[in-house]
Amino acid sequence: MNILVALTKDLPVGTNLALLHFFWMLVSGALLPHRGAIFPALQAIGLSKDATRRAWAAFRKGAWQTAIILRLWQEQIEGLPGWRVHRHEGYRAITVDVTAFWRPALQKCPSKHYHPAANRALPAVIFGVIGEVGQIGGQRLACPLAFERVHPKDPSESRLWQELLRWARRHLASDDVAVMDAGVKLADVQAAGLERYLLRLATNFTAHRNQPLPYRGKGRKPIYGERIRPLERSYKGKTIAASSPDRVETWTENGVALRAEIWEDLILPGVIPSPQAKTFHVYAIYDPAYTTPWLLATPLKLKAATVRAIYQDRWPVEQIPLAAKQMVGAHRQFVHADESIQRLPELSLLAGSILSYLAATAPLAPTGFWDRQPKRTPGRFRRMLMGKPFPQNHPLPRQLRKKASVTDHLPKGLLARRQKSTASAPLVMP
Repeated sequence: MNILVALTKDLPVGTNLALLHFFWMLVSGALLPHRGAIFPALQAIGLSKDATRRAWAAFRKGAWQTAIILRLWQEQIEGLPGWRVHRHEGYRAITVDVTAFWRPALQKCPSKHYHPAANRALPAVIFGVIGEVGQIGGQRLACPLAFERVHPKDPSESRLWQELLRWARRHLASDDVAVMDAGVKLADVQAAGLERYLLRLATNFTAHRNQPLPYRGKGRKPIYGERIRPLERSYKGKTIAASSPDRVETWTENGVALRAEIWEDLILPGVIPSPQAKTFHVYAIYDPAYTTPWLLATPLKLKAATVRAIYQDRWPVEQIPLAAKQMVGAHRQFVHADESIQRLPELSLLAGSILSYLAATAPLAPTGFWDRQPKRTPGRFRRMLMGKPFPQNHPLPRQLRKKASVTDHLPKGLLARRQKSTASAPLVMP
């Protein structure tokens, strides 16, 4: 409760208390039993009809910004005792990812996202999630730094990735590395001007050497370098062999033998070799736990074990949307206004992050007598809060209160709806 108060107390009077009620509804999991319906969920935490309407109005039209609340939450995380940012060879991993909230029945949905079960793109509200990775309470978690919306004039996912890469270029420090999955192309990352990144590549990825092939004495002199294929593949029943690596590194981690094949100073296909060309290194990391090796690209010259550790730090960013959808209950949404369809997923992502950190720092909360070895998970912490009303007796700061505004003279109900007049303009006779 103290964390929710710290996030909302500096908002405008009236809006802060109403948004505090809305946050408690999210973190307590009230959306789950009501299948995403906001009004029943607000009433389920013990709010009156008027308080429910005020919470809805603050959520939909309140004068607040998600970026400001997110910055306050980041300060809360950095102030938690035991929070430690992960660093590898001096570099901090900044995860960049895209998540989707599926809205198949939403009319004029602004964007689409590929759904693997449907094997096609479905209507969804998509967001870019950026966070730094650290550890607290023995758990590796991501601290959200930004939630990026789609561009209002170009809501495509490719444009969203361009905005995310621009954000990374502007905000990343000299010791930060942007870590991304295969949802973005290496050519787009280089075009954005990122100097430090770690990107997963497709298994059929190919590159070229940064020096032309030697001239064989006949025909036109080569202008492109040797083609490098890190992994073998099959095409029309024929196997295409992989290229020989420049060097191989082996190491042991937790008793497991790992191996990495490395190709250095490569360029993208179609790029003419030159000293000014943007080069990168490719790491093919073989782990017995996975059938397919990881194929990673980075312009930094790092140890293979460091590259593997940095890419593993990308995974905690997946827990934020997982907790928001499954633990908070925001996988079903019934809001339709242009701003509401953006605000509800943002607050849900923030609530999911709050649940994860509270679970990592709170005492163990077993689900029942059968839960003999409980772990600090957001699901168990949410079950502990589920069904509990808003703590009315909790001492609140003076600024967290209902705004004493005179509203008796204002129209109520249907009379308050602004309806556009369909009457034609009066005809003026000459």
